Amino acid sequence: MAQSRRDFLISAIGTPALLSLGGAIPTVLTRSALAARPHNRSNRVLVIVQLSGGNDGLNTVVPYADDVYGRKRTTLRLRKKDVLRIDDYVGFHPKLEGFSRLLKSGQLAVVQGVGCPGSDRSHPGAMRNWHTARPGASKCPTGWVGRTIDSMARKDQARAPGVFVGPIAQPFALAAQDAIAPSINSARQLTLRKTTPKSKSSKSDNPLLNHAHSADNAARATSRQIKTVLAQSTGIGRYPKQGLGPQLKTVAELIDAEIGVRIFFTELGGGGIGGFDNHAIQRDNHAALLGHLSACLTAFVEDLTARKRLDRVALMTLSEFGRTLTENGRRGTGHGNAAPVFLMGSKVRAGLVGKHPSLADLDNDALRHHTDFRRIYATVLTGWLGLDSKPAVGSEFKPLDLFVS
Repeated sequence: MAQSRRDFLISAIGTPALLSLGGAIPTVLTRSALAARPHNRSNRVLVIVQLSGGNDGLNTVVPYADDVYGRKRTTLRLRKKDVLRIDDYVGFHPKLEGFSRLLKSGQLAVVQGVGCPGSDRSHPGAMRNWHTARPGASKCPTGWVGRTIDSMARKDQARAPGVFVGPIAQPFALAAQDAIAPSINSARQLTLRKTTPKSKSSKSDNPLLNHAHSADNAARATSRQIKTVLAQSTGIGRYPKQGLGPQLKTVAELIDAEIGVRIFFTELGGGGIGGFDNHAIQRDNHAALLGHLSACLTAFVEDLTARKRLDRVALMTLSEFGRTLTENGRRGTGHGNAAPVFLMGSKVRAGLVGKHPSLADLDNDALRHHTDFRRIYATVLTGWLGLDSKPAVGSEFKPLDLFVS
């Protein structure tokens, strides 16, 4: 049978989604890939958007009515007339028009005061804390999403329960022990490049051969589903053509294709010391990033609404830390701690969640957090996806009431 090595390995493993962005081909089959797994009835999806570099929460959800904020930020301050008012104390940055609309329509929750205990406020250390959900455990070999994918792969027939969409190196959050989380740039990368004659399948005494036949059928079906969606999605969703826009468009297409992916991870800022790390000339740089983020996430929600998929999807943001209250001499800010986390979807319990951290009680010029970020993880895993959050975050983190039934 004329078949490329790539297509054969796709079939043997079970789905083209197991090929990485760079075309690297797995050389072994994992035990989980060969194990028979019952179907998970839940079809809810979680989308995670990482804001790399440490987003300035104080100029995202702005405490415009607090005199301390005004005194400490002489050039970065946003006044009452500038912000998109949420209440008598805080308002959105003026570039977050889309966020303001989603809040008013009941599709956005703003969890205030989220942070990490014991953060050293370095990019590698803080990001590792958020990615592993094991603060201070420098040798933890897996990420919180990766451990979740491992637990799903043992129960679920989905060949790739989690996927990273983006051009940077795959974030450590997706590092798994047994399962494979592919990295892609477009939905078309998960389709077969060419169709070969379907092999005859019959039950044999060879479990690997039986799996190969079954996986071949699954890979073909997955490819057909994606191609059908791509052919029909022209004109759906008005995304910015650069940055996060194409990545979220890909996520929307794969959600629409219903190929079994439960968790999507994507990123804005460039990874590493990302674009949100504004130590200098922050005002315009941060405004541009927030404007792009707002446009992309709003387009994503509108796209899923048009596809009639929004009720299945929740999106959350994360960033390794917030910023200091006091601006520096270069019209920027330093590494902080607490900052807001956003959740979007038609099933979120919209509004402000928790109090804004006090500007009068700081930790070395950084806002003190009152909500451990792992409570957010436990909430989206248990409260939204219906999964056991213990593999990801442990047993001590009580979920928040962030979703309507």
